[in-house]
Amino acid sequence: MTARLILQLAALLGALGVGIGAFGAHGLRKMLEASGRFETFETAVRYQFYHALALLAVGILLHVKPELRSLGTVAWLWLGGVLVFSGSLYVLCLTGITKLGPLRPSGAYCLLPAGLCCCWPPATYSARCCPKQKRLAEWQAFLLSVPKRTA
Repeated sequence: MTARLILQLAALLGALGVGIGAFGAHGLRKMLEASGRFETFETAVRYQFYHALALLAVGILLHVKPELRSLGTVAWLWLGGVLVFSGSLYVLCLTGITKLGPLRPSGAYCLLPAGLCCCWPPATYSARCCPKQKRLAEWQAFLLSVPKRTA
């Protein structure tokens, strides 16, 4: 996945989150409260927003550092996780169909590894020009703002 596509998908997820959230808060509030699903709807919108922002950060990072190609996998996992997790919650809230309940953990199983992959140094990061320890220290310093230790 390219940085441009990730940024476009982040913008789309964010815009849809605004629209769906506003529609739920204003147009569907009485129906959602009557069915006891208002908090569930808010959870779906919240997770969609969190991961739209995360995709935005990944897209910017991939644009700045194109050698971090493994971030494309992170973006696919987050996108799939949001579609399955938030999508199944939207279906539950709007239709009352509970048969999609078993899909929600599948969405979470996509979201969790993607977040963990961001903490792990990708194998494609400057593999040809840096020894392993230097790559790890640079990755940690860049993402986690950990000062580099000098030996």
